[in-house]
Amino acid sequence: PDDPGAMRAAASSRAWLEAGTVPGGDAVERRISERALLNLRLLTRPNGAALAGLHPRWRSVWPRDASFAAVAFAATDHHEESYEVLSFLAETQAPDGTWEARYDAAGEPVLDGRPQQLDAVGWFTWATWYWYVTAERDDGAEERAETLWPAARAAAEAAVASLGSDGLPPGGADYWETETWRPNLGTAAPLRTGLRATADLARGLGHGPDARRYAAAAGRLDAAISREFAPAGYTRTTSPRSGADAAVTFLAPPFAPPDARVQGAIDGATERLRAPNGGLLPGENWSQDPTIAWTPETALFALSAAAAGDGEEADRRLGWLAAHRTSLGAFPEKVDGDGEPRAAAPLSWTEAIVVLTLAAKEEP
Repeated sequence: PDDPGAMRAAASSRAWLEAGTVPGGDAVERRISERALLNLRLLTRPNGAALAGLHPRWRSVWPRDASFAAVAFAATDHHEESYEVLSFLAETQAPDGTWEARYDAAGEPVLDGRPQQLDAVGWFTWATWYWYVTAERDDGAEERAETLWPAARAAAEAAVASLGSDGLPPGGADYWETETWRPNLGTAAPLRTGLRATADLARGLGHGPDARRYAAAAGRLDAAISREFAPAGYTRTTSPRSGADAAVTFLAPPFAPPDARVQGAIDGATERLRAPNGGLLPGENWSQDPTIAWTPETALFALSAAAAGDGEEADRRLGWLAAHRTSLGAFPEKVDGDGEPRAAAPLSWTEAIVVLTLAAKEEP
């Protein structure tokens, strides 16, 4: 308490929180938001590198996780941090509009054999669009958006180029970081959201031909998802045998308009993905320990419920997540069969999704 450096750091943290908004309907929820936001700030380097975690195994930038962090910052009026994260991602983008699976804090690819994850092009464009539509126009948002536009356009072009004759992207690595030979929902759904977002961003910036191109591609992909995934109940891949997957939430609010068929699949998935400790697994055919729940996937179902206006279900998921934090209030990556936090903590993806869930409870 009497250390000057600690006092300055605490004062800086309080001032930063007060400069934005802290979602939450009561004091308990606001304390959860405060800690999650401070953890996201802690994990974000001055150059905009939003690290997944601080342990050496997680001290890298996954474009998907970083995109969610950017949206969490924007949703709580920390647009400067959001823009810095997006700028870091734009600078690390490959010439073909894609990203490697992860990068170090200096922006260099971490080439450890992990395959590229095409979902990054959808998440980056969604996050860029969200930053743009929530930023104050008099803060230079138009000019900054134009600096991000080349990266958003390149990402959208990569999404368009990935669509095959069936209207779907090919199989590949989804957020499980394992490859599927059939098209998977964890890639197709973010690409649909990203193309819709880029079309709207293009309209806002006056790029009419691009807006029409990406809207048409999004429509083609949307039709393909309905044709190929819906009959099987929106399973992980186009094969019904692939089982339920948490990626079904990517087809629902806040990533897409409400759809009764999708909501039915989400309701079914919550039962099929339930771990014995009350959390959720990434997928029905998850190959790892089925007694260990994963917090990002559990949080995605909380966000889906909040964005759909189901506060009771959102509170149920949030309550479980809050009860399984570390002693310092951080969300871990996993919760074991004994209910103990495991792996990285804080984990940026979960922290960001929880902030967005609490924000969505206030404004679905």
